[in-house]
Formats: sequence, C-alpha cells, structure tokens
Amino acid sequence: QVQFVESGGGLVQPGRSLRLSCAASGLRFSSRTMQYYRQAPGKERELVASIYPNANTYYIDSVKGRFTISRDNVANTVYLQMNNLKPEDTAIYYCKSPNLNYWGQGTQVTVSS
Repeated sequence: QVQFVESGGGLVQPGRSLRLSCAASGLRFSSRTMQYYRQAPGKERELVASIYPNANTYYIDSVKGRFTISRDNVANTVYLQMNNLKPEDTAIYYCKSPNLNYWGQGTQVTVSS
C-alpha cells in the first residue's frame, strides 16, 4: 500500500527557514515524479513544486528562488527546503506522486511574527 508521511513543519517567523521531509513507501520511488502541495485556510490545494525521476524540478512562481525540492532515492524521501518564509506560505503541506490517489496527513507550516 502506498503511504506518504510528511514531517518538519512548525511555527516560524517571517524570513526564517524550514525543511520538510516526506517518507514514501509502497511505490517504485526512484521512477516516480514526486510533488509537494499545500492548502491554506479557505483556499484550494495547490501544487508547489515537483521533482522528476531525472531530478529536474518545477516550482510555482511564488516560491521560485526561495524553495528547493530534492530527493533521496535510497531513503525513499523527498525534501522541501523553504527559505525566506513569508506569512502567505502558511498552509498544510502534503506530498504526492502523480496518478496515485494517496495523500499523507500533511504537516502544518505557520509563518507569523
């Protein structure tokens, strides 16, 4: 069974950093695109970043230059390094792989002074 377990969220001040981790199991991790989504209060869930099997990456405009997605194919883990956090980054962050209808429990990120 496919499972995603996100961790690393927390409460931070604007301008600070957090590193999220997502441990995946039950899938051929190294051959899958992995993604981070987020859902802010009252808003729809949105794609934040993707990393492809060849390690190419994609980011939405609002996080370019601040967030970095990476993967460890031995540990079956995908990371999201978030720098210079802003209050508008506040959301629950989830990881997912395309075409697999499985979601983890998410990890809460709150950016506030």
